Amino acid sequence: MTRRLIEIQFPVERAFLVGAPRKGSDDALHVEEHLEELQRLADTAGAQVIGRTVQRIDAPTPNFYLGQGKVESLKDELASAGATLMLFDEGLTPVQGVKLEKTLGVRVMDRTEVILDIFATRARSHEAKLQVELAQLEYLLPRLTRMWTHLSRIRGGIGLRGPGETQLETDRRVIRRKISTLRKRLKDVAEHRANQRQGRRDLPTAALVGYTNAGKSSLLKLLSGQDVFVEDRLFATLDTLAREVDVGEGYRYRLTDTVGFIRKLPHHLVASFRATLEEAEDADLLLHVIDASHPEWEDQVDVVENELRIADFGLRIGNGSPERKRVIFVFNKADLLPDPVAFLALVRERYPHAILTSANPQSAIGNPQCQIGVRSGLF
Repeated sequence: MTRRLIEIQFPVERAFLVGAPRKGSDDALHVEEHLEELQRLADTAGAQVIGRTVQRIDAPTPNFYLGQGKVESLKDELASAGATLMLFDEGLTPVQGVKLEKTLGVRVMDRTEVILDIFATRARSHEAKLQVELAQLEYLLPRLTRMWTHLSRIRGGIGLRGPGETQLETDRRVIRRKISTLRKRLKDVAEHRANQRQGRRDLPTAALVGYTNAGKSSLLKLLSGQDVFVEDRLFATLDTLAREVDVGEGYRYRLTDTVGFIRKLPHHLVASFRATLEEAEDADLLLHVIDASHPEWEDQVDVVENELRIADFGLRIGNGSPERKRVIFVFNKADLLPDPVAFLALVRERYPHAILTSANPQSAIGNPQCQIGVRSGLF
């Protein structure tokens, strides 16, 4: 008799996207692009997007972020669409999250929560798991009350109100203790990584930085000729990976891939990955990889440079500083451009030493413009 294993399939979340930029802001001008990115995040997290809506606001309301009227109409819209999850493109306070969930009757997640969820599923190494856990706990700490909504079932019960509050405070202390432990362990990781760097063979070093899904891992795979995980999704890889690269004429470099950036990236998440990004800080050269085919590539460049400045790694990206680290802007995915030659001439007006390339080896063979920088041109 043959026994058959039962496969348990979890229901796919049906997500509804909500954008609520402030009137007159840059976000309001690019809200559709932001929602497209949120949809890609939802896809990476495993959700099916079934609808979206946009409400431009003067200022967030303390209770719902949106106005009361919009929330009521949104409740009917979610019910008719059969949504099980609402994804909010803006950051929500704990109070806003609780009130929206109670009113709408579905789970509510903001952009930060979606990114944290993706990081949790994509983390592979011990270090990456520690970094993600720290970021999750720091995000969770002020939102514990929201996680304790089940206590409302016994609200008013004689003798039951006190223990609930006591348990909540106990959980807060446990999380604070855990955060302190994780910070110490990550500090040890940073010291161990620094010792590893000192013990490495003395080679010039370069680090790949850039927006998520710009093609950093693909370039590392092509340049090193070694097996590197590559996937056409946001945040496909979180772990730092270093490979030696032969650039011809007897010269070799150590090339390091780093975690990608994204707009509205939680700053505490960037701080958690500080040990990883220190590889970029210590590198002799930064290769800022840019998706040349993306219509918003200029905004993506600004996001990466701004996040690196906020992280305070001393990278000094930008023009006009003699002390800044050397940066080469590598425009990837040239095979997707209608006119690579014209594009390269345009970007070199802003970045004189920019390189145009493609990590797709098939397209590089047929298009000489895509070969620029695939090997010796990068260094």
